[in-house]
Amino acid sequence: MKLDGKVVMVTGASSGIGRTTAIKLANYGAKVAVIARRSRESEDTVRHITEAGGQAISIPADVSSESDIKNALAQIIETFGKLDGAFNNAGAAEPVGPLTELSEQEWDRVFSINTKGAWLCMKHQIPALLSNKSGAIVNMSSIYGLVGTGMGLAAYVASKHAIIGLTKAASLEYAARNIRINAICPGWIPTPGNEQALSNPEVMAFAQSLHPQGRLGTQQEVAEAVCWMLSDSASYLNGQTISIDGGYTAQ
Repeated sequence: MKLDGKVVMVTGASSGIGRTTAIKLANYGAKVAVIARRSRESEDTVRHITEAGGQAISIPADVSSESDIKNALAQIIETFGKLDGAFNNAGAAEPVGPLTELSEQEWDRVFSINTKGAWLCMKHQIPALLSNKSGAIVNMSSIYGLVGTGMGLAAYVASKHAIIGLTKAASLEYAARNIRINAICPGWIPTPGNEQALSNPEVMAFAQSLHPQGRLGTQQEVAEAVCWMLSDSASYLNGQTISIDGGYTAQ
């Protein structure tokens, strides 16, 4: 993949898919800005990258705060001199439960991080990419940005659908200016956020049964896809939503 020397911003990179992708990007030669609210875990991601010979910086930021995002972009430009790409991965979900019991505060929290966060990041990433005359963005959606679920995650499902619409609109606005914007929709991927639930054999068996390949995906598989989408190898990919779900959404 053609990522040598590219500067990439990764949000939610303190753990899970964000952390794995940040490390994978660095393995492919990118310089990585690790963005997350948890500074200790973010610095651990940076250590992992730098000890392997890569380049990375940690910037504490809340993606729902415009001032935090503006500050993060300023630090990236000051440190690396440019921005070539971004993986807007930070996300949140409400506690599982019926829509009628979902509080307004939880609805606002999920949309603030998932949808507003992706919008704010792109709002400030795109000018930096334009000044560099090219760039690519990958936004994190979900299989539940394409289909619904009866498990009781109405805010999460709605916010992930919104990210796909936001991605399509933004991709058309900036396609002629050499900015590519796409989204990914992973299936069930074991991460620190769901490891407790998946430790239950019945839950794991149920989750695996949902995917035609009969297994869950891995963080590494998602990270590889993101790296390709951000690389020059995907130079004609724009405005697309890529499902990484073992066939889940083909059913």
